Amino acid sequence: MKTLELTKASASLSDYVRGLAEDAIIVTYRKKPIAALISLKRADRGSVALSTNPKFLQLIEESRKQVREGRTVSLAEMKRKHGQPGGA
Repeated sequence: MKTLELTKASASLSDYVRGLAEDAIIVTYRKKPIAALISLKRADRGSVALSTNPKFLQLIEESRKQVREGRTVSLAEMKRKHGQPGGA
């Protein structure tokens, strides 16, 4: 991943995009990230849209909190609870 300070960006946007390859370019302003240029070769628009959706990000954070607190249910437990095979 490359970092580019906004005040030092001297090339055109198209030049930066052509140089992306697999890495992302994180654009910073006063050392704080403000934007990213990413290749969509291995992603789709839906993935990008989800990764920036506030409701989706909140759901992910709530799920991570539950895992940290140990409030999880194993797959076997779920299968057993719902009468599915493999819930031994």
